Amino acid sequence: MEVYLDLVMLLNFAVQLLLLLGAYRLSAHPPDYKRALCAAVMGSIYAVVCLLPGFSGFAKFPWHILCLCLMSVLCYGWGALAIRQGAIFLFLSFALNGFVLLMGQGGHVSVMLSAALLAVLCVVGFGGGSSKREYATVSICHGKKHVRMTALVDTGNMLKDPVTGNSVMVVDRMTADKLLGLTTEQLEDPIGTISRGKYPGLRLIPYTAVGKSAGMLLAMKMDELRINGQISTQIVAFAPQAIGQGGEYEALLGGIV
Repeated sequence: MEVYLDLVMLLNFAVQLLLLLGAYRLSAHPPDYKRALCAAVMGSIYAVVCLLPGFSGFAKFPWHILCLCLMSVLCYGWGALAIRQGAIFLFLSFALNGFVLLMGQGGHVSVMLSAALLAVLCVVGFGGGSSKREYATVSICHGKKHVRMTALVDTGNMLKDPVTGNSVMVVDRMTADKLLGLTTEQLEDPIGTISRGKYPGLRLIPYTAVGKSAGMLLAMKMDELRINGQISTQIVAFAPQAIGQGGEYEALLGGIV
C-alpha cells in the first residue's frame, strides 16, 4: 500500500509540475521553478490524501477545484496576470482529466491519444512559449526596498544612458514610488526634481517617442538589478505613467538581455 501511494504521489507530482510549467510557457512568461515545485508538491499530497481511508470525500469536485485554485495562487500569485495563468492551468488540468477518462475506456486509440497528450505536456512544459512576446522576471533592490516585477523585452527599445552607454530599463510610476517615493508630479517635472537635490544619484535620460519629439526621464543606478536571476548593469528609468496593459508587465527592458 505504501509503495502504491508513493507511486501515486510521484506520478501526480510530475504531471502537476508539467501543467504548472505549461501555463507559464503558454503565457510566454519565465517560469518560477521554486513556486511551481511547491505547488506540485501540494497537488501530489492532495492526491494521496484522497486515497486514504476515511478521506475519500476530498476527491469530490468542489474540493478538487479548491485544491487547483490554491495551487494556482501558490504558483502564480495574485493579480490580473496570475488569474490568466491560473485559468490556463485549470484548462490544462481539465483537459488532462478528460484524456485520462478516455484512456480508461481502453483501446489502442485511447492509449495513443493519451501518449500524445503526455508528449505535448512535455513540449509545453519545457519547450518555448506560444507567444511572440518575450517576458523576463526582474528583481530590483535599492537600500532596504525590494521590488519584483515582470518586464517586456522590447527589442525596439534602444534607450541608453548617455553617460555610461548602458541600456536603460523603464519602469512604471508605481515602482518609482515604491523604490524612491517619487510622485507622479515629480516624474513629470524631471529637471525641477533634480534641481531640488532631494534624491542624490538621480540623472536624466533623454528619449523620443511616438507623438513626442523629445523628452527626459528620471533615472538612477540601483544597488542591485537582476534579470531572470542574472545581475544586470542596466539603468532604471521612471516613467510618469503606467506601463503595460491588463497587468501583463510593469517594465520595458531595453537593448539585448
